[in-house]
Amino acid sequence: MKAKEKIEYIASLAGVTINGKNPWDLHVQDERFYDRILGGGTLALGESYMDGWWSVDDLAEFFNKILSAKLDEKIRPFSIALHIARAKFMNLQSRSRATQVAEEHYDIGNDLYERMLDTRTMSYTCGGYYKDAHTLDDAQEAKIDLLCKKIGLKKGDHVLDIGCGFGGFAKYAAEKYGAQVTGISLSKEQIKIAKERTKDLPVEIRFEDYRNTKGLFDHVVSIEMIEAVGYKNFRAYFEKAHSVLKEGGFFGLQAIVGNKSEVTTDPWIDKYIFPNGMLPSIKQLGDSIEGLFVAEDWHNFGVDYDTTLHAWFDNFNKGWPDIKDKYGERFYRMWKYYLLMSAGSFRSRKNQLWQIVLSKGGVLGGYQSVR
Repeated sequence: MKAKEKIEYIASLAGVTINGKNPWDLHVQDERFYDRILGGGTLALGESYMDGWWSVDDLAEFFNKILSAKLDEKIRPFSIALHIARAKFMNLQSRSRATQVAEEHYDIGNDLYERMLDTRTMSYTCGGYYKDAHTLDDAQEAKIDLLCKKIGLKKGDHVLDIGCGFGGFAKYAAEKYGAQVTGISLSKEQIKIAKERTKDLPVEIRFEDYRNTKGLFDHVVSIEMIEAVGYKNFRAYFEKAHSVLKEGGFFGLQAIVGNKSEVTTDPWIDKYIFPNGMLPSIKQLGDSIEGLFVAEDWHNFGVDYDTTLHAWFDNFNKGWPDIKDKYGERFYRMWKYYLLMSAGSFRSRKNQLWQIVLSKGGVLGGYQSVR
């Protein structure tokens, strides 16, 4: 079977027709596409899109269909095995490598993130909570407020925010709840904005690896930072949170997660978006938490991330004329692919978004869940 026929057959398993009429159908602009995909898998799929070799009207729905049909598992070149072996034999998230994702992703330009994210919290990479919200700003504040309520935050509490981003949680918790917040991050560019946005509040923002944090805190939160921790470091991450948390305190964790245990991420995502990142599974988290915390609450609102990512893309698309000369057309295609592929992954339920509440010592009489 020729490469073209094989790709057409595989695509048809997901209801995708090559050069078809549906908005999720893939249109080939360069016939070399077929051999490239068979030889390079998902990395080649993303790179050929960046190169303009193919297009699709609705990228998110295209990925929803191929991920729902597990087509990403049907084309696995030898390079995938090497990619996995590298993650098994190396600690890709060691101290010496910990700043790489910050430098290559979070520090690429605040002008980009200021145009893409919500204006009130600048939450990234954080899915909003759309239960009672209708805008990106409201959904991001609702997500932060939900986490504050889940950990029982009150005036005077001192909270450690591991991976504080642009300071969205710190600013909200200090303004709305009267909390004191210490935020740590390895992104120099995010720290600049976080410090500016919280300069008149009881907030300290530090350039610091979580492994070096000392002190005692009433609560600990970490909002979608664990994806940069790595499976070899999960236990150390939870041990650190446990060691700096006061007895009776809560660890509020928000995490993007996968449905099965992996040791690395998609090769295209690893190369172009989140180097050395990976999504934890429920098994990996459970093993890492065992003997340290009581799991009080486990809340999945992953479908809201689909809405969040589309809102981010709409903002990015609207703001693109202001920054296109700096980033270039290939970056535009890369970023569009990243945002809408991610939307498809949540829509297909391949990826989840959890808020998890862990207590140190357990809640006497039981924990009351907040939704």
